[in-house]
Amino acid sequence: MAYSRENIQKVKALLAKRRADNVALQMQHSREAAAKIPGFEALESELSMTGSKIMSAAMSHTLTDEKLAEIRERNEQLRAEKGALLQKYGYPADYADLKYTCEACSDTGYNGINMCSCMRRELVLAGFESSGLYALIKKQTFETFSLDFYKNNDKIRMEHNLAQLRRFAENFDGKSGESWLLTGATGLGKTHMSTAAAKCIIERGFDVLYDNAQEIFAVFEEERFSGGTGLQHEKGRTVEQILECDLLIMDDLGTEFTNQFTLSCLYNIINTRITKGKSTIINTNLTQSELRSRYTDRVASRLFGEYKPLLFTGMDIRAQKLQK
Repeated sequence: MAYSRENIQKVKALLAKRRADNVALQMQHSREAAAKIPGFEALESELSMTGSKIMSAAMSHTLTDEKLAEIRERNEQLRAEKGALLQKYGYPADYADLKYTCEACSDTGYNGINMCSCMRRELVLAGFESSGLYALIKKQTFETFSLDFYKNNDKIRMEHNLAQLRRFAENFDGKSGESWLLTGATGLGKTHMSTAAAKCIIERGFDVLYDNAQEIFAVFEEERFSGGTGLQHEKGRTVEQILECDLLIMDDLGTEFTNQFTLSCLYNIINTRITKGKSTIINTNLTQSELRSRYTDRVASRLFGEYKPLLFTGMDIRAQKLQK
């Protein structure tokens, strides 16, 4: 993924601070325990020498399997004594241990040469924040999606839609290519439900890009005028991100100015992501006949043939809230 340089720097600084804060907290706890618990400082000191002993033996070529096992056994013994001593004085056994926010990468952002899921998640969240969608993610979740605004058959339909997208999000693996077309009038919950799916999938460590159709097509236009130099959109978007992210959510398809260029971009996005097995969610207020009329049969056949349709019906939720 070609994340924006600004967001990469921002997330690296965040992870560095997180790691530093965790180290500082561990040192604070150790100093507190050393000041209050007799014998604790001596145990800590001997424990800290374990790594030095292994390194010294390795450099002198005297580190046999038996010697390594002996050092490790003593290390475990010391750790057990340390935990028991802390508990004796009313502290948790791991009170003075260094605890990372992400144990998988020790808050470095990388597992070896591979980017850790925690860093990828922070990068996507940084992208949401810069796009103005971060506030929506905080409040538009599956848990906050209320079916109370729907009646009778509309409610049954929306229960089905909610269950389908929740199942999709909770089982997302980035490989199935499962895609969705959310249609229906404005104010019926399409954005809320797709945002909820985005939040769930981000939390599971996948790359999600969420933007409206007009902004997505603007990325292609800017790259065209940049001569293929990979010029980034003002939000940090690139064509590569749009085509390669694990999940693309295109909101408000049909509100953009449509011409041959946008038609070509839309077909490229849909066709490329289908070919690559990438999942996409498209939200639109247009009906099936309006989509066919506006985007040609070539685009429509991909949408209706490859995307799972979810129709949103009922009364405008915003208008209902204003009446209360």
